[in-house]
Amino acid sequence: MKSVCFLSVVFLIGLINVAPIQAQNQRLAFIDSEYILSKMPEYTGLEQRLRALTDGWREEIEEMQRDIDRLDREFVAREILYTPEVRQQKLNEIEALKRSKEQFINSRFGPEGEYFRQQQQILEPLQRRIMEAVEAVSGRDNFDFVFDRAGDFLFLYTRSQWNISDDVLLEMGIQINQ
Repeated sequence: MKSVCFLSVVFLIGLINVAPIQAQNQRLAFIDSEYILSKMPEYTGLEQRLRALTDGWREEIEEMQRDIDRLDREFVAREILYTPEVRQQKLNEIEALKRSKEQFINSRFGPEGEYFRQQQQILEPLQRRIMEAVEAVSGRDNFDFVFDRAGDFLFLYTRSQWNISDDVLLEMGIQINQ
């Protein structure tokens, strides 16, 4: 993602250097999608749904860890009583529980886990609304480029007059209190 943004910046700089007269006519603006999302009433409810989902998973993980800890304590307390075969069986059982816990964590919170799939599914309609509003504001106000300040793109300086986040919110029908 950063390389795409970097290439976009390089292209933009090249475009400005190659065609300085044409570049002077281009208009740039930026939005802060995190700010826009925070002002959307439905985002708060979605955030709470995700939190409820993760709270249940965290409880399951804590329960798994309690079981692992209990088996560890039992093993340490009785280790000298076990035959080598039973000792290995108990160690294998503890390791299997640890692997099971790690697999559960990865399936829920990993890069392709359920949390990120749910988050993407929940946020997609809101992101679509934002993009439609950005396109409407950009078309109305003749912006050639609109960047998202909340993403991986790095701004070293931004003049607040080019921030169209509030315009995007108004386009979406969300009133903001200044």
